Amino acid sequence: MIAAEQGTVRDGNLVYQLDGKTHRTSIKTLRGDYRDIDGNTVNNLRHWEVREFKPRPEDVFQERLYCIQWITRESLRTTRQQTYFAAVSEEDLEREHKVNTFVDENLARWQEQGLVPDMAIELGDETARLKRERGWTYWHQLFSPRQLLLLSTLWKHMRREPWGALCFSNLLNYLSKLVGIHSRSANSGRAMCLDRVFINQALNTLFNWGVRSYAYFPDTAFKLPWGDVAGQGTAEALAAEALKANSDMFVTDPPYADAVVYHEITEYFIAWLRRNPPPPFDQWTWDSRRDLAIKGSGDGFRRGMVDAYKAMTEHMPDNGMQCVMFTHQDTGVWSDMVSIFWAAGLQVVGAWYIATETTSELKKGGYVQGTVILMLRKRPEGERPGFKQRILPEVKREVDAQIKQMLHLNRETETKMGSPVFNDSDLQMAGYAAALKVLTGYTSIGGEDVTAFALRPRRKGETTVVDEIVEQAAETANSLLVPEGLDRETWAAIGGIQRFYLRMLDMETTGASKLDNYQNFAKAFRVRDYAAVMASIKPNAARLKTVTELKPRDLTDRTEIGPTPLGALIVAIQEFMAEKDPEVVMANLRDAVVDYLAKRPVLMDMADFLAAKSRAAEVRRAAEAIASRIRHQRLQ
Repeated sequence: MIAAEQGTVRDGNLVYQLDGKTHRTSIKTLRGDYRDIDGNTVNNLRHWEVREFKPRPEDVFQERLYCIQWITRESLRTTRQQTYFAAVSEEDLEREHKVNTFVDENLARWQEQGLVPDMAIELGDETARLKRERGWTYWHQLFSPRQLLLLSTLWKHMRREPWGALCFSNLLNYLSKLVGIHSRSANSGRAMCLDRVFINQALNTLFNWGVRSYAYFPDTAFKLPWGDVAGQGTAEALAAEALKANSDMFVTDPPYADAVVYHEITEYFIAWLRRNPPPPFDQWTWDSRRDLAIKGSGDGFRRGMVDAYKAMTEHMPDNGMQCVMFTHQDTGVWSDMVSIFWAAGLQVVGAWYIATETTSELKKGGYVQGTVILMLRKRPEGERPGFKQRILPEVKREVDAQIKQMLHLNRETETKMGSPVFNDSDLQMAGYAAALKVLTGYTSIGGEDVTAFALRPRRKGETTVVDEIVEQAAETANSLLVPEGLDRETWAAIGGIQRFYLRMLDMETTGASKLDNYQNFAKAFRVRDYAAVMASIKPNAARLKTVTELKPRDLTDRTEIGPTPLGALIVAIQEFMAEKDPEVVMANLRDAVVDYLAKRPVLMDMADFLAAKSRAAEVRRAAEAIASRIRHQRLQ
């Protein structure tokens, strides 16, 4: 069972044993990946045809039923069902054969009636992986034969009801080959259960997916939380720049520049609904309109966003407002948002942060916990020129006030509920929003009109005055985010790689392991090569090198951390653990740190911090000993 828990697919390789020897074969090799003449990644997987719903015998990847999870008869109607797994019997295989035969005989007819998709998968940033990783070329191939049978039967009846499309779309989130085992099932002691397609905003191909039975669905699909909405309204699907109606308020949740490709993901649902949408959805254009999507980053992203927000600004009165919900940790994206609001004639008049994700298991650790709420009005007419030297102190005051308010909320919440609301990533992002509030109040920066500045194309590698101001906001926020257990004066005295290492070490104690956090804080602290102090840079399993994992080559004068007091302190701890004479260790430390006497308080505090945060007991003991010797050291 211990060996089975590791699985046969590990780190992109097929791992198996033959004659007592372990073999590894890359999945890319099995697929036959190679670069075509245009530099695109392609492979030798066969591309499935429109009437196919299962692999051919000669295909590289096969699909088979390998076990069934059963519910005991006695617990079937109870709230806590008892389940067990059983191997596949001949009777099970016979039932599977019947389903396959039935789908094979009816698939063409279902597709002609619009009960099953016949829509091709258009290649894109997200959808290309379906073809590249599995050979799927039509949307119905993301579903097993049993799922096609169940969904075609349900859609035949549900499409006649006004609520049918909503409930059916909810079903699609639980029924496909993209549904894996629930993340909490393995270690929670609960009965193992399946998850859903969109555990994140991606189409994740899997090697071990599951198929739910019909018995699961009455509770899931047909008991949605309904509610009455007072008043009247109109729902239209149109490009924001094509807006015609006036409104006192606009509420938007715009696309972020790292681009969750919503226009591609929606095709997962459009493929099923487009042929038979119920009224009033039959009046909609059932197409993802990829060409109209605001996507990516850079000039195209900014121009599309400016057109959208300018149209809304022009269709609201002078006392109207816009509410923008935004979440991003990249200073470059916040600089873009300044430009977008400037060019649209908007000014941020209020900004605050709301925790929205605190109950999600996926958001624990260093994940952003919430969303910045920005309130905007039309920028008043008249000139308000600004200069960098005048704006920077104003930004610092605004960021300082925002962060201190959130830290106060954290302390109150921790006292009453046992845990804070906001983590460091949230506080850092709130600092950006505070800078946005200041910047959008000006009509020119350093003599340049802000609208002209916002619309002109960016030169590659260019750092604008706005970038500098937003980065200053990030630095102001970071200067206030002192890791728990570290003295504020120590934090103020260090910077760069030292702040990065200590901050991420503190975050790792809360379970943070998302690479985005390390990348964003590396940018915020202006670290040139954060990977040099990383033991892993896997997207969801990133971590720092521990004190014992840092090698001598990592701590030389040629690295970022080597020449710093923290680097010298880590060397001292390693020497102490190697049982070198303590007097020699302390002498080496004193020689390695320039202006040692002035830096003693900083070294003591960092040693105490490493003693508190390090996981290895021997590192904690060595750090404690070093801290004690620094504290009681008698200098000649």
